[in-house]
Amino acid sequence: MSDVIQLLPDSVANQIAAGEVILRPSSVIKELMENAVDAGATQIQVLISDGGKNLIRIIDNGSGMSETDARLCFERYATSKLRKPEDLYAIRTMGFRGEAMASVAAVAQVELKTKRIEDETGTCIIIEGSDFKSQESCVTPNGTSISVKNIFFNVPARRNFLKSTPVETRHVMDEFLRVAIPRPDIAFSLHHNGIEIYNLPATHQRQRICHVFGANYNDRLVPVEENTSIISISGFVGKPEYAKKVRGEQFFFINDRFIKDAYLNHSVTSAFEDLLPQGAYPSYFLFFSIDPARIDVNIHPTKTEIKIEDEKSVYAILRSSVKRALGKYSIAPTLDFEQEQAINVPLSKLNQLPQQPQIKINKEYNPFKTIQPNPAPANEIKVQRDWEKLYAIAHQSDTLASSIKSQQSELAINPADQQEHASFMQLFKNYIAVGLADELWLVDQQMAHERILFERNLQLLKGATVSAQQTLFPLQFEFDSRQASVINEFMGDLNKSGFDLQPFGKNTFVLNSIPTYLEKGEEKHVLETLIEEFLSGENATYSTEEKTAAAIARSACIKSGKTLSEKEMRLLFSDLMNCEMPFYSKSGKPIIFKLEKNEIDKKFLRS
Repeated sequence: MSDVIQLLPDSVANQIAAGEVILRPSSVIKELMENAVDAGATQIQVLISDGGKNLIRIIDNGSGMSETDARLCFERYATSKLRKPEDLYAIRTMGFRGEAMASVAAVAQVELKTKRIEDETGTCIIIEGSDFKSQESCVTPNGTSISVKNIFFNVPARRNFLKSTPVETRHVMDEFLRVAIPRPDIAFSLHHNGIEIYNLPATHQRQRICHVFGANYNDRLVPVEENTSIISISGFVGKPEYAKKVRGEQFFFINDRFIKDAYLNHSVTSAFEDLLPQGAYPSYFLFFSIDPARIDVNIHPTKTEIKIEDEKSVYAILRSSVKRALGKYSIAPTLDFEQEQAINVPLSKLNQLPQQPQIKINKEYNPFKTIQPNPAPANEIKVQRDWEKLYAIAHQSDTLASSIKSQQSELAINPADQQEHASFMQLFKNYIAVGLADELWLVDQQMAHERILFERNLQLLKGATVSAQQTLFPLQFEFDSRQASVINEFMGDLNKSGFDLQPFGKNTFVLNSIPTYLEKGEEKHVLETLIEEFLSGENATYSTEEKTAAAIARSACIKSGKTLSEKEMRLLFSDLMNCEMPFYSKSGKPIIFKLEKNEIDKKFLRS
């Protein structure tokens, strides 16, 4: 039998490697920008077309490459960052594997122009799918210019896997910022289809964050500073009142490299303990400086996962530094141990002599006699009467629940009959108690209204008739570049659901009308919630219409704690019963809890 094992051709090996390194156009942006940073560039330009699917061009004024280096950089494991195994424990550059350029060239059409300052002419190389086409001298400025065209042109399956242009553009912007934020000393710019998205001049760290996310962030940031023998921490955390409902503005950088680390994220969120409501996430931009020998960045080809030596100590240092920063700037309550603590006693009580405690005994009490028990205290009577009122609800009607034995039969009930015979009462300003013949239904009012609005908006997005109200004066909103790109992505669907939002300048939008069910004053909150939903990447499997409908519903629904009249409760319950899925929210949580009469009887020990 002949031998069957053989070495793969370079072109095949490069495509396999590219599958791990190059996932989408944003991966090319990341690798090429990091190379430009390593080359000592002070200006880096990024130009993309069609979300990077047709063209990616990176221009820098770095050191450039010689003719030989320019050709060699496209070979696998060719790098200027490492010489010996020990160098892996002293990595301070962004790249070091020697895989990026070979991977990019394996799945795209690449043109490289580069020139060193000491050379009279530069070098131009053209490669398509690892196939070397040409190399010749050319006239080009000092530095390097790389054009990547038609990514995945030779891998149709991967090409078809790419998302829409707005989605890919958003991923490109995310990778762009992950390289630009930790290097404020470098000027960056990003253009999409000839339109400037970012123009970030060289500046200091706080100003760089404000250039990216908006000037209003200057008042939202609390500086963090800590220097220890293990790690040095600098950066900013957002004030608790500006926390958001979804993740998106959480950035860790170790030695200027963006990383994702759930353990460190937990350290920061625990420092905000008791300062944030449930489900809110603080913003933070934290930069760590640590000895490269204490970390291992050679974990994953994307280099976003890092192993840290003695990570428990880093966790504790990070948590204490964030808590100290919040306390120092009077965000969190602190104790002054140098001040003598005293109990405040009203002046009127100081001259009064203490009174001896008294014990009252019921002389009429006899445990061996059967007597009528003493009347319950007033507060107990109130609770008992409230319960009797609630229990009585379950006996007022015997027409609706007689046929409710399954969800199918429940959905078949006429809402008009429910409105006529059911009784309603609000509990704790959060739930609606609906009394039926032999059942008591408890309805979560917020989740119920959210379900109603979700299905209603989904129908509007699919072409149903929409009812809108014109605003007295057009409302103008301004967002940062990332947020503006997201709005452009869902603006068409948003306008189908009763809104009339139109662009008005680079990152400015004008709102002319809103849906009739949306309360005035909630417009900006709805838009910000939509933006956060899209930026967070959550519910990625849902369609754009579903995500838009869900975000609008979550923003505009009745919130827990709002008092409802009986008419409002009846209308809410009727609309819920007309939904296709009235019993569960979109995330699968129950909206209705049933309590049958026999279960209530058991609580009172009735047979």
